[in-house]
Amino acid sequence: MTAITAGAAPARPKLSPRKRAQRVRIVQYVVLAAAVLAVILTADGPQLQRVFMRPDLVLRTFTSGLPLALGNTIAYTAGAFVVGLTIGTLLALMRLSQVAPYRWISTVYVEFFRGVPALIVLLAFGGLSIAFPGMRVPLEPYGTVWIALGMVSAAYMSETIRAGIQAVPKGQIEAARSLGMPTGMATRKIVLPQAFRIVIPPLTNELILLTKDSSLVFAIGLASNGFELTKFGRDLMNSTANMTPLIVAGLCYLIITLPLTVLVRRMENKARKATR
Repeated sequence: MTAITAGAAPARPKLSPRKRAQRVRIVQYVVLAAAVLAVILTADGPQLQRVFMRPDLVLRTFTSGLPLALGNTIAYTAGAFVVGLTIGTLLALMRLSQVAPYRWISTVYVEFFRGVPALIVLLAFGGLSIAFPGMRVPLEPYGTVWIALGMVSAAYMSETIRAGIQAVPKGQIEAARSLGMPTGMATRKIVLPQAFRIVIPPLTNELILLTKDSSLVFAIGLASNGFELTKFGRDLMNSTANMTPLIVAGLCYLIITLPLTVLVRRMENKARKATR
């Protein structure tokens, strides 16, 4: 028994958690590099360019109305965000009210518009002139888009704003009341400013989602001067039988969303450092 033990191979030393994590990362990098290399070697570059990024169609896309479509997308998004923020703030205050009917109305609104797809809401508002002859929403088609998308986004914003209000220390409200400040004034001048500073990052994320939701506007029927990016790219793709216009229009969304994403990340890092 002693001889067998003496002749056995020495046991391998166990890897530390740090060494094991390094090896796992190396394997992941190798797998990723192999996958990228396989895609590059198997892809047909000239064919991909002809289908997805033809230079002549890129130029045609930019010269046939893309700046107008980009401007419309920004206008639809900005207007819907203002409407959503206004209604969302009101809903958040109603949700925190001591008056029970206000809480009920806010709860029903939030649950309804969070459960109904934005496309259905857009179609419903787009058909108001059919259901109510003679009724017109001001600033068509912008007014319809602003109200429809704004009402949907308000349901989500209200929950974010409510969380921000509840995050404000109650001692500040009590201090304001002890100085004789009315509740409404304390809410406007003390609670809401601090709450909005807390919820700016998630509200900016909601703005990014609204930018992408603006692609649903095609459903209400638009004149060419009201096209947003997706509708513009889709129509030009159909007329040219090529994906290039739609790809270029899709890349334009990144022009809007990437700066917002960077802004959100910086604000979150700043808030994280402030809490340390």
